Amino acid sequence: MAKKKEATVEERLRALYNLQLIDSRIDEIRNVRGELPLEVEDLEDEVAGLTTRLDKFNAETKHLSDQITSKKNIIEEAKVLMKKYTEQQKNVRNNREFDSLTKEIEYQGLEIELAEKNIKEYKSQIEFKKETSEKSTARLAERNNHLTHKKEELNEILAETEKEEAALLEQSEKYEKKIEDRLVTAYKRIRSKVKNGLAIVPLERGAAGGSYFTIPPQIQMEIAGRKRIIMDEHSGRILVDSELAEEQKVKMKRMFAKL
Repeated sequence: MAKKKEATVEERLRALYNLQLIDSRIDEIRNVRGELPLEVEDLEDEVAGLTTRLDKFNAETKHLSDQITSKKNIIEEAKVLMKKYTEQQKNVRNNREFDSLTKEIEYQGLEIELAEKNIKEYKSQIEFKKETSEKSTARLAERNNHLTHKKEELNEILAETEKEEAALLEQSEKYEKKIEDRLVTAYKRIRSKVKNGLAIVPLERGAAGGSYFTIPPQIQMEIAGRKRIIMDEHSGRILVDSELAEEQKVKMKRMFAKL
């Protein structure tokens, strides 16, 4: 079985630059989405929080209403007992029984006063919760409306770019397999350290793309010779000549158009 021919430096550079162009296109697509996914996620969290808060308000309001009902029942029971004890006082045999019934009547009176005080407090709490709940309900409606618009905006962008992104990710994996692991590792490491994700750049007017540091003429000739992989000593990025870069851009542009 014939041994697989090892890729030349030029072939590696072309494959690396193709990978860069594909990954840069993926970056562009994701930049179009921008912060939208995070905005949607934050809005969903806020809506969930407001919904939970309203559910809590409703549960607390119901509990307070139940407490009011309970206190009203206590008042009615106390009134019945007061009436009963007042009637019994008419038939007592001695002062001790009269005083005992008087104390029961006073106790029931205090029960009524306490229950009425409680009812007043519960009503005040319900009023406060009602006002807060109304504000939260208005806020929830506004946030839900905003969330709906943001989701629609995100879904439109996803519908436009999802298919292309999936195809590009597949191509990115395909090109990674064409390049030896150490170069892929180096490429990803450089990409992670630079803001624009450009790990491989062409020479532009004698300097690395996006840099103001001039590359010495001898190094420029070596880059054009495509005999070894050369890195920019200032930015740490891999360098390719402008002619190779332009050729690969044209090739990748045709590929992108088919996706």
